[in-house]
Amino acid sequence: MPGVFDRTRKKALVRDISSNFNKALSTFFGEREPIVDIAKMQHKGYVDALQSCGVEVEILEELSGHPDCCFVEDTAIIFDDVAVICRPGHPSRVNEVHTISERLREDFEIKFLSPDAKMDGGDVVFTGNEFLIGRSTRTNDNGINELSEIASKYGYSTQVIDVPNSTLHLTTVCSVPRNGMLIVAEGHLKPEQISGFQDVIWIPNNETYASNTIALENGKILVSAGFPITKQKIEDAGFEPILVEMSEIMQADGSLTCCSLFIE
Repeated sequence: MPGVFDRTRKKALVRDISSNFNKALSTFFGEREPIVDIAKMQHKGYVDALQSCGVEVEILEELSGHPDCCFVEDTAIIFDDVAVICRPGHPSRVNEVHTISERLREDFEIKFLSPDAKMDGGDVVFTGNEFLIGRSTRTNDNGINELSEIASKYGYSTQVIDVPNSTLHLTTVCSVPRNGMLIVAEGHLKPEQISGFQDVIWIPNNETYASNTIALENGKILVSAGFPITKQKIEDAGFEPILVEMSEIMQADGSLTCCSLFIE
């Protein structure tokens, strides 16, 4: 995946917040409909934070009639010179992948999953030497098997993790601040599911949302604002947290990684 080996993520694709973002899917974090104008402001702040860390950001236009379209992470999995185009697990999101695949065709060899496969990119975490793939309501065994087969051809191993019904995606409850280390929210994944990791930062359950982070070079790491325990734990581990306000995006089950797709 671009930049994952040393966290020198250089370029990201993002998509503008939809004008009907208030109709986005929401099950886990949303207590109400998001306020679209504030979500747009927060999305701009997200882009600004990436750019402040040296990331070039390409902004794609919103997709009319697709309230979840800003969550581009779910549309593709990119590694080496390959872009695997996902088949989102919710019917309302299936058509989001078409414009993404056309854009990625400019830079990558495109591989498509079969019609029987379901996969959201939010169920895939790269740890530095392998892919963790979540089996969830959005990602099925066909999707897992097909991605695993593609990854193995490029020398990458995979580990399947059952995503509990307490969360949407694997990335909702864990992220990788540096190769071989995990940030994990308590009360979701079982310790035995991540027993291969000796270096784990456990985030308290009431700050689950903040376990989704974006690691960048020089120890900088984007962290959702408003979660002081997580911020302190990340600082104690030697990182520099860059706080990003995500409260309205959270209402639509969106997290930091959901809103970007790194292509360099």
